[in-house]
Amino acid sequence: MPKFTNVDENIRNKLEKIVGLNNISVTNDDLDKHAIDESTLQPHRPEVLVRPISTVEVSAILRLCNQFLVPVTTQGSRTGLSGASHPVLGGVALSTERMNQIIEIDEENFTCTVEPAVLVSELHAAVEKIGLYYPPDPGQESGSIGGNISTNAGGMRAIKYGVTRDYVQALEVVLSSGEVITMGGKNVKDSTGYSLIDLIIGSEGTLGVVTKATLRLLQKPKYTALIYAPFNSTNDAIKAVTEIIRKKIQPFALEYLPRHSILTIERYIDRKLPDNTHEAYLIIGLESNSESELESQLEETGETCIELGAIDAFIADKDEQQRQIWEARKAVYDAYRTFYDLDEVDVCVPRSMISTFVMEAEKISQRHGLTIATVGHAGDGNVHCNILRGAQSEKEWSEVLEETISELIDTGLKVGGTVSGEHGLGYTKRKYLERKVGHLQVKLMKDIKHIFDPNGILNPDKLWL
Repeated sequence: MPKFTNVDENIRNKLEKIVGLNNISVTNDDLDKHAIDESTLQPHRPEVLVRPISTVEVSAILRLCNQFLVPVTTQGSRTGLSGASHPVLGGVALSTERMNQIIEIDEENFTCTVEPAVLVSELHAAVEKIGLYYPPDPGQESGSIGGNISTNAGGMRAIKYGVTRDYVQALEVVLSSGEVITMGGKNVKDSTGYSLIDLIIGSEGTLGVVTKATLRLLQKPKYTALIYAPFNSTNDAIKAVTEIIRKKIQPFALEYLPRHSILTIERYIDRKLPDNTHEAYLIIGLESNSESELESQLEETGETCIELGAIDAFIADKDEQQRQIWEARKAVYDAYRTFYDLDEVDVCVPRSMISTFVMEAEKISQRHGLTIATVGHAGDGNVHCNILRGAQSEKEWSEVLEETISELIDTGLKVGGTVSGEHGLGYTKRKYLERKVGHLQVKLMKDIKHIFDPNGILNPDKLWL
């Protein structure tokens, strides 16, 4: 780790000349605001906040910080859950919040070009107005596109459409030296050299600062519907997941929730869902450009659920019904965070192993005297484990939490899984990288980091120890 420089008056003055007086701050309110994300990590205050509005300004900031060896942590809407946007070594918090323009929607090439602070919800609304579709749909729609690229976010539509990486066609990236490079383009195909763009996606701000992204769009399906299916056991629900996929029904979402989560959500949103009396639930999203085809999918999927043990298959085919169910599903983490002390791990396992993983998680929870509410993107095997504090003291909670997270990750790895499906490692899960990939791959990653960022100023102390 290099010896970094504190931000003194000279550096602040130079930063002020780059972004202007109104876009640099050292007030306690601003520094406190940018000391956190939505993880449970304790705050880490930056020494100064800067808000550039252009690639030119980002380039000048990085060139200056690289010259004086000042650490830089890039931030978007700070909705991450792994502490990746915490300025753990102080320095500069580089907020992209003013870089929030949808630059172009290209209907001929089915692409859109955006700045990094455009919110996922804003992009969805803009392209869907004209019948187009940006499939990645992370639970936090208040998250930014830049943040999604940083963690390779997935969300609920990944079972059918894939993750953020599958929709990034081009990036404009500022390196730590201040140099600006453009990767990719609007071409459908590109076999020109190494795919550097794929190194940037998922690198959590450690290799460069994304200042522009060109994203692939699809045509929006005309008709959608949901099935809300209660089951008597997790095992029955996961069997239904496997059978739905085996039948090639291809839902766009296939979500698993335990009863504990349903009750917690209802308490948070202050309204009832179609059923809350059974042990496990699936929410299944279906879509088509044909009403008759959608009805056929609904019938086959509903019958499959009933055959595999579902108590019922409630159909939501009206827009408002679907909105309310999705609103409830996306409220899971906020609901738990409102009512409990918690931490969260997003282990990803082969989907055939979800039931095994959930059963093992229950054993871990009993062993440590706490509750683990497992909510999953069942269609792609991404299981979000909400670890809820029991009667432990502060010291006991800290110790048991670390043991629980470690055991959950080891359990996932034993069944062929990985440490994180979409939240990334950031600061909170960085110690687990080597467990998954081994020493040699960690070394290769560190070598890549050194090539992109020789002085190590970009988001230091993240991803690995």
